[in-house]
Amino acid sequence: MVLATLLLLCPILQADDAAKVAAAANANVERQTLSVTASHDISKDATAVPALPSAPQPKVKPEVEPVALRSAAQPFEPVRSVRRRPGETPRQRKVWYGLMAAGHAGAAFDAWSTRRAISGGYGQESNPFLKPFASSNAIYAATQVSPAFMDYLGKRMMVSQNPWIRKLWWVPQVAGTSISFVAGAHNVGVVH
Repeated sequence: MVLATLLLLCPILQADDAAKVAAAANANVERQTLSVTASHDISKDATAVPALPSAPQPKVKPEVEPVALRSAAQPFEPVRSVRRRPGETPRQRKVWYGLMAAGHAGAAFDAWSTRRAISGGYGQESNPFLKPFASSNAIYAATQVSPAFMDYLGKRMMVSQNPWIRKLWWVPQVAGTSISFVAGAHNVGVVH
């Protein structure tokens, strides 16, 4: 809301400043024109003076320099350089891809073991979000949602502005992977 107000007010303030500068320049030109015409009337009586140009050029610069108008698209000039988001290193990228593969493999293992336990009559799905998918092959796709979210969260944490969040970027992926493998191992243990 504040940003929108500033964006709307800045071109208005600039137009107001430009109008003040133009008015000051016109006032200076009118004063000089009056002084030239007054001196022309006095000198007409004394000697014949050739006709003056219709628009005399001011010999004195205006007191206020005209301000270069900025476009409305860029109402502010940057005060300092824009801080960029920290990038990822090649090592971090490789570890992220490795954790991504492990997380999705763990989810697939959990889905396989859950499907095997349910179809063998050894138990039922306790997760209410996965319960509708438990008796079909759709469970394989449904279990991939959580690792995909953890991958996204880990990537965002890797390039965070906050240094302590950048140091812990791997935690969501490791936590999700370990939960999937522990759940899959439990399901295999129930079947055997």
